[in-house]
Amino acid sequence: MNVTIKTLTAPRFAPPFAALLAMGAYCLGMTMLGSYPFGTRSRAVNDLGNQFVPFHVHLWDLMHGTSTGDLAFNWNSGYGVPFLADFLTYLMNPFSWLVGLFPRELAELPVFLVTLGCIGLGTALMTVFLGRLHPGSAWLRALLAVGYGTCAWVVSDGAADPMWMWGLVSLPLTGIAADWCLHRRRWVAGTLLVGAAWAGNFYTAAMATLAMALVLAVRLLLATDLSVRHRLRALARAAAMALTGVLLAAPAVTVTLRASKASRPAPEAVYRGRPPTLDVLAELLPGGRGSVPAPHLFIGMLGLLLVAAFPFVRAIPVRVRVAWYALAACVAVSFVWKPTLLLWHGLAVPNGSPYRASFVLSALLVIISWLALAHRPRPRELAAGAVLVALLAALCHGRSAVGPATWVLVPGCGAVVLAALLVLARHRARRAARIVVAASLTCAVFLGSAYAAFSVTAARDKIEWWGPKITLNERALAAHRGIQQRADWPRSRTDPGPHEFANNDPLLLGGEGGAYYSSYLPELTARTLRELGGGWYIQGRHTRSLEDPVSRAIMGVSSFQTGPQAGPVDVGRAAAAPLLTVRPGLEADDLDQRRRGAAARGIDVRDDPRVGGGTVFARQERLLGARVYEVPTLRLTGDGGGGSGGGPAAGGHSVSGPGGPQGGWPAAPGTAVPGPVGSAPGPALPGPFAPGPTVPGPTAVSVRPVPRLVDGEWRLPATRRGGAAVFTVQCAPGSDVFWYAPWYHGKVRAVGHTSPGFGSRETTANPIRGLGRVPADGRLTVSFSNPKAQRIPEHPLGCLAPKKLAAAVAKLRAQAPVRLSASGHGLSAELPAHSTGTAVLAVPAVTGWSCRVDGGPSRAPRTFGGLIAVPLGSGASRLDCSYRPPGLLPGLAASGGAVLALAAVAVTCGVRGRRGQGRSRDRYRNWDRAPRWGGD
Repeated sequence: MNVTIKTLTAPRFAPPFAALLAMGAYCLGMTMLGSYPFGTRSRAVNDLGNQFVPFHVHLWDLMHGTSTGDLAFNWNSGYGVPFLADFLTYLMNPFSWLVGLFPRELAELPVFLVTLGCIGLGTALMTVFLGRLHPGSAWLRALLAVGYGTCAWVVSDGAADPMWMWGLVSLPLTGIAADWCLHRRRWVAGTLLVGAAWAGNFYTAAMATLAMALVLAVRLLLATDLSVRHRLRALARAAAMALTGVLLAAPAVTVTLRASKASRPAPEAVYRGRPPTLDVLAELLPGGRGSVPAPHLFIGMLGLLLVAAFPFVRAIPVRVRVAWYALAACVAVSFVWKPTLLLWHGLAVPNGSPYRASFVLSALLVIISWLALAHRPRPRELAAGAVLVALLAALCHGRSAVGPATWVLVPGCGAVVLAALLVLARHRARRAARIVVAASLTCAVFLGSAYAAFSVTAARDKIEWWGPKITLNERALAAHRGIQQRADWPRSRTDPGPHEFANNDPLLLGGEGGAYYSSYLPELTARTLRELGGGWYIQGRHTRSLEDPVSRAIMGVSSFQTGPQAGPVDVGRAAAAPLLTVRPGLEADDLDQRRRGAAARGIDVRDDPRVGGGTVFARQERLLGARVYEVPTLRLTGDGGGGSGGGPAAGGHSVSGPGGPQGGWPAAPGTAVPGPVGSAPGPALPGPFAPGPTVPGPTAVSVRPVPRLVDGEWRLPATRRGGAAVFTVQCAPGSDVFWYAPWYHGKVRAVGHTSPGFGSRETTANPIRGLGRVPADGRLTVSFSNPKAQRIPEHPLGCLAPKKLAAAVAKLRAQAPVRLSASGHGLSAELPAHSTGTAVLAVPAVTGWSCRVDGGPSRAPRTFGGLIAVPLGSGASRLDCSYRPPGLLPGLAASGGAVLALAAVAVTCGVRGRRGQGRSRDRYRNWDRAPRWGGD
C-alpha cells in the first residue's frame, strides 16, 4: 500500500490524530509529575481512591465471578446494600469495563485508562463536531479539539472522578445528533447517540444536552436562509430525538432517582455567591488552579487567542459574532447565578465544586475559536486578539489562578501560536509555510497542554485534604488474601473493618463488612447500623463497620480486621450468630412499630426500642434476645470537675461547699442563686449550663458551670487546661466497659484507657467503643474532657458480661436454619419442620426485598431492629427472600417503548428511502458552508 503524507493528512485521520495528541499530552504531563502509572505518585486522591478504585475492583470481581453479590445487590458492603444505582452511576462508562482485562491487583491502571480513553474519544468527537459546525482545515480542527480534551475542567475536576469524564464524550455526541436534526438526517442514529450519552453518565449528559440545545437554538436563529417551517421542524425533531434517547437509557434515570430518594441526604451545600469577576476571567489563562472557587475554563493558548480575536474577525457577520459571544457570556453568568446554577446541576448545589458543568463553557469557547479560525482571521485581527489576551493577563496579575506556569504559557506558547497564525494568514498559499505552521502549532498545543496538565495537577495535589488513599499496595493485597482464606459466607461474615485502607474496604478487599461510602447508601441502612451502635461520617453517607462484640455477634461477624487506619492489620475472631435465626416467641407486636403516632398507641417513644428508643444497649439486647449488659447510672463525683484538694477543677467547674444544695449538685433551672451574706438572691438560672450556687460566707469561690442532667441527656460544659467532668459507676467486677455517645467530641478516660470521640451532631457519629475492664471492687471512675460544651446520653456506659454474651450466641446458633444458601441478590433457607414465630435475617431491611414462606405469595418483610423479619405463621419449613431494585421495571418499560418507537421510525424511513431514490434527501446541506482555509 502506497501511503503518502497527503493520505495521512486527509480529513478522516484528523479525529484519531487529535485523540492521540490529547492523550499523549495528558500522559506527558503525568510523567512530568511522576504520577501513576508513569511514576510512584498515587492517583488515588479524594473520591478516586475512596470510591472509584474500590468500585472498579468490585466490578472486576463481578466480571470474574468472585463476588458474593451481583449487579442488583452488594453483599460486601453495609452488611448488604443495593448496588444497581451505584453501577449505573459509577461504572456505566464503557471504558470502565476494561478492568476485566487486567489482573485484580492492577485495577488502578484501567481506572486511569477510563480518564485517558474519555480524553481521546471526546477530543476525536469534538474534531468531528467542529467540522459539522463549519467547514475548514481538519488538522486545525484537531488542534483546537485538543484544547477541549485537555481543558481546565478535565485536569482539575474530571480526572479525579472518572464517571464525570463521560460528559467530555456526551457533549460532542449530542452536538452531532443535534446537527443531524438541523439537516433532517439520521434521526435513528442520533437517538442512539443521545441514548449512549445518557447511559454512560446521565448527570453530565443532562448538562451536555442542555448546552447543545442552546447551541442548536443559536444556529437556528442565525440560519436566516431557512424557512420558519424548517426551523420548527428541526426543533421538533431534536426534541423527539432527545426524549427518545433519554427513554432508551430510562433505567439509569429511574433506578438512580428512586435510590437517591431512599438514600441518606447529603450535607447541605451552601452556595457562597458569585466569585470576583477577575477570578473568573483568570481561569481563562492556562496553567493555574485558583484557591477561589470559580469555573475552571482554560482551553490552551491557541483557543484563547482565537476567542479573543473572534469579535474583530470582519469576515464573520456582526450578528453571528454577537450571538455566539452572547451565548458564551450567558452561560458564564448562569454558572454564578444560583437559580441557573441549580438548573445546570439537577436543582441541587453540589457538594465540593459548585461548577461541575464548566466543561460546557470550555466547549463553547472551542466552538467560538473554531468559527474564528475557519473564517481566516487577518493579521490585524489576530493582533487585536493578542492585545486583548495581554490585557487580560495584566488585569489578572496576582490572582490565585495565575501562577508561575501561566507566565510561561501565556508569553511563551502564546508568542509561538501568534507567530504561526500570522505566517499562515500572510502565506497560506505556500505549501512550505503551511507545513512549518502545522509543525509549530502542533508542538505548541502538545507541549502547552502537557505543561498545563502538569502544573494544575501539581497545584491540586498540594491541597491538604487531597492526599491519596492506600488502595492496592502490598499490605492491602495481603489483607485481601487473608480475608479470602477466612471466608465463611453465608454461614458468617468476614468483616474487613474497622481497619480502613479506603472508605470502601469491603469492595476493595472483599469480605462482608459494614463500611460503605456512596451517594446511594440507603437511609434505612445507615439508621439501622447507627442505632445498633455503628459509626458514620458525612451525615451517614459513609458507614463504618461495627466495632463492639455484641453488634458483631448480631450481624454474624466471625472475623474482622483492626488496627490504625492504613496501618498494620490485626485479625480478630468472635463467636457469631447465624445470618438467619428463627425466633419462636417473636410475635407481630414485638416487631418494629411506626414512630408516627406511637404515643397515641401507648408506646413510649423515648424508651421503647420498637420505635428506636431506649439505650443502644437495650436495642442490642432486643436483637440478641438476651440480657447481657449492666447499664449503670452515672453519678457526678464531687463537683464533677476532677479537681484535687477541694479546689476548683482545672477545667474551671464550680465548687460547692457543704452548705450548697443537693450536696454539691447544681441548682435546677429557675432556682435563685444566693449571693453573699446579707445580699438579695441572684437572678434565676434559665440555661442547662447554669452555674452552681455559691457558698455563703467568706469561703465562697467563683461560680462555674457543672455537668447537668436535662431531658434525658447530660449537658457537659467545656473543659480547659486538662480538666474533665468526672463520674463514678458501679458494675460487676470483670465485665467489659463500653461507652456510646454518638455526637460526643472529646476524650473519655477510665481504668487507664483513653478513648477519643470525634462526633459532630448528624455529621459524624461515634461507634460503641471499649474502655477496659471493671476492677475487682466494681467501682469505675469515668472522665469526659471536651473543648466545647457537649451532650451525651443519660446512660452512655454499658458493662458487658462476656459469659452471658457467649450463652446468648449459643442460643441463637441453636435457632439456625437447617440449610442456608445465598445467591447474588437473594437468600434461601430450609427451616426446621413446622417453625413458628419470626425468621430474622441479619440484613438491613431496605425497600425492594420480598419474601415467600413455603412457596407462598411474595410479600414485603417486616422489620426487627431495622433488620429483615418474616413472620412464619402457624408453621413453615422454607423461606425464600430476594431483592429487586425499585424503579427497574418502570425504567425497562420506558426503554422498551423507546425501542419500539425507534424501530417504527427506522422501518418507515427505510420504506420512504426506497421510494425516494434519486431525490435529494437534504436540500439544506450547504446552508452554512464557507470557504475552506488551510487545506484538508
